[in-house]
Amino acid sequence: GDLLPADGVLIQGNDLKIDESALTGESDHVRKSLDKDPLLLSGTHVMEGSGRMVVTAVGVNSQSGIIFTLLGAAGDDDDDSRDKKG
Repeated sequence: GDLLPADGVLIQGNDLKIDESALTGESDHVRKSLDKDPLLLSGTHVMEGSGRMVVTAVGVNSQSGIIFTLLGAAGDDDDDSRDKKG
């Protein structure tokens, strides 16, 4: 499946199923449609179908970018605390 490079809102879809396990840990594919669950998140994979979306966030402003930023910040805090102790 294709990797979604940005967050967005589905505006046209045809039997679209997304693997969101990279973000949620849930292994089931999620069905996306215009009327039910139209949000598409960066870092997820298209497993079936096709669609078009309006991009709402990219890079550090996307959902995966926010997660990576928070993980990086947590890693920096750990490094700082070790420096203070040692």
